Amino acid sequence: MNVPECRDDVCVTCSDSAVPVTVLGLLDDCYAVVRTAAGREEQVSVALVNAEVGDTILVHAGEAIAVVGTGTR
Repeated sequence: MNVPECRDDVCVTCSDSAVPVTVLGLLDDCYAVVRTAAGREEQVSVALVNAEVGDTILVHAGEAIAVVGTGTR
């Protein structure tokens, strides 16, 4: 069995780390554009959560796993 070698402090494959991001916009096919704490914009899947623009969500490995703060609801 091949096990990926982790070279950084945190490995997205084998860690249980999730990061909070802010939803900037919702896209088709259950994706959203989000802003990270570093100020970068990224696309993540929101298929597992009911996120809206302005919400803070937790993302692990490109998948939103929880809504932790509401924005403009």
